[in-house]
Amino acid sequence: MAKPLRSSSRRRNPTGRRSARQGKLLTKIDAAVAAGFSEISPPPLSLRSAPAPLPSPGDREEIENQQSKIEIATEPLPARMLNEFVYCPRLFYYEHVEGVFVHNADTLRGATIHTRVDSGSGAMPAAQGVTAETTRPETQNEVIHCRSVSLGSDRLGVTAKIDLVEVCAAQLDDAAGQPDLFSKREVCPVDYKSGAPREGEDGKELWDADKMQLGLQCLLLRDNGYICHEGIIYYRATKQRVRLEITPELEKWIVAKNREARECAAGPIPPPLVDSPKCPRCSLVTVCLPDETRMLAQRPATGEADESLLAARKSAAGEPRRLIAARDDTRALYLTTPGLFVGRSGEVLQVKEKKELLQEVRVNDLSHVALFGNIQISTAAVQTLCEADVPVTYFSMGGWFYGFTRGHSLKNVFTRVEQFRLARDPAVCLWLARSFVLGKIRNQRTMLMRNHLEPPPPILAKLKNSARTALAAQSLDELLGIEGAAAAFYFQQFNGMIKVEDELADSQQSTLNPQLAFNFDFSGRKRRPPTDPVNAMLSLAYSLLAKDCTIGALAVGFDPYIGFYHQPRFGRPALALDVMEEFRPLIAESAVLTAINNRMISEKDFVRAGRAVNLTAAGRKQFFVAYEQRMSHLITHPIFDYKVTYRRAIELQFRILARYLTGEIDEYVPFMTR
Repeated sequence: MAKPLRSSSRRRNPTGRRSARQGKLLTKIDAAVAAGFSEISPPPLSLRSAPAPLPSPGDREEIENQQSKIEIATEPLPARMLNEFVYCPRLFYYEHVEGVFVHNADTLRGATIHTRVDSGSGAMPAAQGVTAETTRPETQNEVIHCRSVSLGSDRLGVTAKIDLVEVCAAQLDDAAGQPDLFSKREVCPVDYKSGAPREGEDGKELWDADKMQLGLQCLLLRDNGYICHEGIIYYRATKQRVRLEITPELEKWIVAKNREARECAAGPIPPPLVDSPKCPRCSLVTVCLPDETRMLAQRPATGEADESLLAARKSAAGEPRRLIAARDDTRALYLTTPGLFVGRSGEVLQVKEKKELLQEVRVNDLSHVALFGNIQISTAAVQTLCEADVPVTYFSMGGWFYGFTRGHSLKNVFTRVEQFRLARDPAVCLWLARSFVLGKIRNQRTMLMRNHLEPPPPILAKLKNSARTALAAQSLDELLGIEGAAAAFYFQQFNGMIKVEDELADSQQSTLNPQLAFNFDFSGRKRRPPTDPVNAMLSLAYSLLAKDCTIGALAVGFDPYIGFYHQPRFGRPALALDVMEEFRPLIAESAVLTAINNRMISEKDFVRAGRAVNLTAAGRKQFFVAYEQRMSHLITHPIFDYKVTYRRAIELQFRILARYLTGEIDEYVPFMTR
């Protein structure tokens, strides 16, 4: 299967050589640094020159992308970001360029430690103006402590917020006996760290990342007119102060790393570290996926999408380490009773009915809130949920997914730039659509083989052939036809996976009125409206899965409404529906089978209105339990071979898709269970 050509700007550069465009970009950055980060202006336009042709939409987006990176590369860098660059260039890129940040235990501990330090006013005595005449002898050696001091340097293009600065009057060696004996301030920055220092040959040493941050603080103080010979880091884990002397060699190293960081910000995302001990404690390990990304990047591209995974694991430095949690500690909150009111008290959501408190849930324990029907939620509750990055989703009483509310957490704009650009490329759309449909058909076949009483070999053969045919489809319309034919084969045998005897047809209700008889005899997919209990549950399950895929797309930084297989249409989360195809059989249809086969649903849980059949309020609650059990079910990931829940697997698929769109891997691999 021929792969679509992607622009050279998105290809990985294994040689490390700079392209001509990158060279020009870095020259422009150097000029901006030399000019004190003044505005970069274009060369004057000659009146005699012919007008340049307008760029195409794709070129225009790439130009805007590069201009955005030039602005990021030439704007002042926070010293903390240079600390991150020395620790890991990829971490620096995520936090500084894409604006991605995730808390973990270490970052929360550090934030708590800095609470007192950051409470200072930031005021600091002037660098000059202290004389022997204006200074009392008993106060000449007095040390002033200034907390939370913000400084910047045009020479370095760096800003910093210093935890603590110790200030005292400095005695100048060449001014003995003169009135300006103490004409400058001598300062020493003190930074607080929650960890422990490094064990060196000569005793305790600073880590390189800490050395970078503290050295920058010293240089910033010098550039602002103060005398600074050394800095101190206080490590709380060992309760030790470790000093850093500022030498010419250290200053050269800091300046060189400053330039390297700007080059990194102007280019593509750096590759992940190789088997690094830094990764397990990194707060962005669930975003970075270092071992997973490297494994997929080393995987030879094939049309079958899973044939070469074993070879990739052998070629990589071992199998991926287990660096992410199998499941989140958070849970979803479903509210279905009409008339409920959701309020907030501190960091707790309160669910009330007619002013009677029914339930309290901590915001930190929630993954999202789903509201069905006429349920009110206060502005204070919405603001708190947005601040905590907990989405609120809205449904009709019947389960139609209306939309969602979430906070401003979409910061990694360059992922969406690539999404928008490549969504216009028909070749890329077809390439990805083949993978989505391949994953769906393969998983449908697996479902029949696992759950059918007697899987019919002809149907299994047809599904296998449909999967192969999908890889050779020449258009999206052809692919739609292949998917539809495979779905028809699959749903013809869906009844064979229902393993409960039909007890509903003998119920009292069906005896009194045969037209109201409910049973789980499934004859085919019927929607808008669903005409039988199985179709009613399938429709609700697909709506819930679309909600979870929309949340997964947003968590990774995608626009869920710009898809590749499902073309954009008003009000349709096309990208969420794209990735959802792979999980329809494994999550939605499996949840329906679980609810039926385990007798979680009975005839009392359905109601008929005309031809339409819907779940009752009690039935919906029972089905939500079955669906959430499936989403929380632990599985062995077919690609990375470690345990995750289906909710985590959905997020991983969106991250794999992001790696493909940004050029870190050469092929998108669909989720296909074994």
